Amino acid sequence: MLHLRMIVPPARTRAAVGLIESTVGTAHLVVVPGAARDPAGDLVTCDVAREAGDELLTELRGLGIDRDGAITVQDIGLTLSARADAAEAEAPGDPADAVIWEELSEATHEESTLSLTYCAFMVLATMIAACGVVLDNAILIVGAMAVGPEFGPLAGIFTGVVRRAPRAAARSLLALFVGFAVAIAATTLFSLAMDAFDLFSRAQLDADRPNTRFIWQPDLFSFVVAVLAGIAGTLSLTSAKSGALVGVAISVTTVPAGANAAVALAYGELGQMWGSLEQLTLNLFGIVLAGTVTLYAQRALWRTQRGRWRRTAAGRRPAGPRRAAKR
Repeated sequence: MLHLRMIVPPARTRAAVGLIESTVGTAHLVVVPGAARDPAGDLVTCDVAREAGDELLTELRGLGIDRDGAITVQDIGLTLSARADAAEAEAPGDPADAVIWEELSEATHEESTLSLTYCAFMVLATMIAACGVVLDNAILIVGAMAVGPEFGPLAGIFTGVVRRAPRAAARSLLALFVGFAVAIAATTLFSLAMDAFDLFSRAQLDADRPNTRFIWQPDLFSFVVAVLAGIAGTLSLTSAKSGALVGVAISVTTVPAGANAAVALAYGELGQMWGSLEQLTLNLFGIVLAGTVTLYAQRALWRTQRGRWRRTAAGRRPAGPRRAAKR
């Protein structure tokens, strides 16, 4: 379930409470008049089943509470309450299928912001991958994939496209482009420095490299894996199963491809460099395409669930407040 904590202007408290009481899947409504000081207003809290959360948030924003007050949403890990169990049973659909669009937009905004920390992770991941490329070490490649933060901007791009937020999509695209450009440039210098200390060599780059040869030789299989990873990553974001993102991160050769391009550039191996950049572009495109299609499909499912929610709510008999409210 989700826990909502709101600061509501007193003139709109009755409307907000009425909305919560009429929403299928809500429980534990509490109202404390005059409790809030900045901004001034009434404190209203409630729990809502995840399936009904997006609809309720949309209606509350329609009252202007987010503009003149505040709405804070938290995921509840554990609730021991028969009323909460009944509320979740009332709500249509399954919690794992519910998409909280405001939560998704906020998460992708944070993960797709161009910052020093983001660039630092990109550079470090690419440098680790460069070591894996030269040593033909699959363990280092997997580690670099897990460190790379590039899925955040990718998610920001397809979320912005689906939500028709061009600024958010453009910001994410900028973060993705700048992040890889900085990482490849820094790793090229890193490769030259490693060569100066006899830790990297052209012979290692030109060797057979059975474990990492695929990085600069893209094919249809690479695109298929990128599409599958894009679907899995999108589902992990919308269902709040962030642990699945680790699996997505180590399944697509975006960071290793950038690393191979950087090392190849340092040694003037233009064939490997262009092959690596082609692999990088193919994977990025596959993830964005899959993520966009997946979100559109989830939105269609969400609209179906919303129609069911409204029919269920309309069928309720207005028998007065269902729950006691602390006033």
